[in-house]
Amino acid sequence: MTTASVTGIFSERSIRRARLGSGLVIFIFVLLHLSNHAIGLISVSAADKASRLFLAIWRNPVGTAIFYASILIHIALVLRAIYVRRSLVMPKGEMAQIVLGLLIPLLLMDHVIGTRIAHELYGYIDDYEAVVSMLWIRNPTGGLRQGFAVVAVWIHGCIGIHFWLRYRSWYPDFAPLLLALAILVPVLSLLGFVEMGRTLADPSYQQAMTISAYKEGVNTHFISNPEVHRQVSVIRAALYGAFAASLLIVVIARARRKLMERLDQVAVFYPGGEVIRVPRGFSVLEASRLGGLPHYAVCGGKGQCSTCRVQILGDYESLPAPDKMEQTTLRRINAGPDVRLACQLRPDRDVAVAPLLVPAVEAALPANSQETSPGREREIAVLFVDIRHFTTLTETRLPFDVVFLLNRYFAIIGKAVEQAGGRLDKFIGDGAMALFGLNTAPEQACRQALTAAAAIVAEIEKLAAELAEELALPLRIAIGIHTGPAVVGTMGYGRVRSMTAIGDTVNVASRLESAAKEFEAAIVISEPVANLSGADLSGIESREINVRGRALPLKVYVIPREKAAEPLEGRD
Repeated sequence: MTTASVTGIFSERSIRRARLGSGLVIFIFVLLHLSNHAIGLISVSAADKASRLFLAIWRNPVGTAIFYASILIHIALVLRAIYVRRSLVMPKGEMAQIVLGLLIPLLLMDHVIGTRIAHELYGYIDDYEAVVSMLWIRNPTGGLRQGFAVVAVWIHGCIGIHFWLRYRSWYPDFAPLLLALAILVPVLSLLGFVEMGRTLADPSYQQAMTISAYKEGVNTHFISNPEVHRQVSVIRAALYGAFAASLLIVVIARARRKLMERLDQVAVFYPGGEVIRVPRGFSVLEASRLGGLPHYAVCGGKGQCSTCRVQILGDYESLPAPDKMEQTTLRRINAGPDVRLACQLRPDRDVAVAPLLVPAVEAALPANSQETSPGREREIAVLFVDIRHFTTLTETRLPFDVVFLLNRYFAIIGKAVEQAGGRLDKFIGDGAMALFGLNTAPEQACRQALTAAAAIVAEIEKLAAELAEELALPLRIAIGIHTGPAVVGTMGYGRVRSMTAIGDTVNVASRLESAAKEFEAAIVISEPVANLSGADLSGIESREINVRGRALPLKVYVIPREKAAEPLEGRD
């Protein structure tokens, strides 16, 4: 095996995938197990019958190997993550996930020993009658402990699933449904356990108990046999000892590293005059968190966004070079050579940095105001529309006449955008910006934007005819449409907050609206919009224009006023 392949296997990305994969296997196991408990609301026998499918999946050689391997891998990688993390200062969600993850083995170890291990080594019958009778009747304290364990395991898994999916474009749409399931599954599981416990504790049920003599004999032998108890105690001590030793090793390793790092520190200088000294190997983001400085990191410091980026003030060439993941992210935002991701930059010398996205610190927020959010990247279509020669049109008009004209114009735009399925973002003077694709696929977003544009042109033609005698020039508009990635989030200050989009896609759409004025056209759309929408552009002029900030020309389609009001039928 080559060095490159070994590096790939043990790269941070591969390790994260292994942790995610093992966690998903465990989560599926827990989901099926709790769902089986919930069937106990019907009856004990129904839960036992349903468990046959569950056992068929997990109590065969393949299922057992996958499950145990996932547990060992997940625990090992969690302990590694605790060791690798330079600072234990972290967001509350991450802290809750780690704390719950460490509590889970302590809460579940006795249950695993008393059921699965006892079944495999000593033939203990661990069906619902036996296990629920033990936890509800003979050992209610153990049953209460299991209830806490169910909640801890489920919350830990749900936090992990949330961290995994939170930046998917479709996640906000399904989040309410997933939240409802996240609440229902443990609640129904605990209710099923309680219902089975009450049923088994009922004297009338005990008289007609279905536990066979063989089952009673096997389980009674297991419970009363001193030798079995001694062996189980040894297994319990070994498992608890191994887990405690693992934690102790991590703590000792962190303490030793901290002691060694005190002798080898670097200083991070910030624009406000703050100087934070951290051990060599800390990232700039970890330095900010350790020093209590606000620093955006929407993806949690995993290099999957650029919100933590900083500008290096001084010699940036002597710093450690960015790895492949950081290079990819920086390339996407066209960052300069002196811009780095704070979560990935681990300076090996003193360095001065300036965060490029600084969270605003507000002393007090007005009631019912939305929190400012750095947003999330989405594939959207952006439409800009503006009135041509607006100053000339209105210079001889009274102010209230101008207000009347603008209100008619804005009403046309708003109605067309909303009916097409878009969202009116803002009005800028006599211009407007609309977003499409916040809840739809990019293809549908482009078709919606073209539909809205055609409706706007058609209605503006009617308004122009209505006001022809009152205006010095014919009423004409220019529309630009582009599609691509943009950051969509709630931004602003105090009560002046709204959801908007920023990024290169927005800038290009605005440039296309200006190009429509230059070409004396009604609509100019980019080639990506044409391709995604499937519009029939036969007979439509195409050009290549230079867009500021782009190295290569952009192909666009110039739609004249005569054809702009006609829907662009999709290609076959």
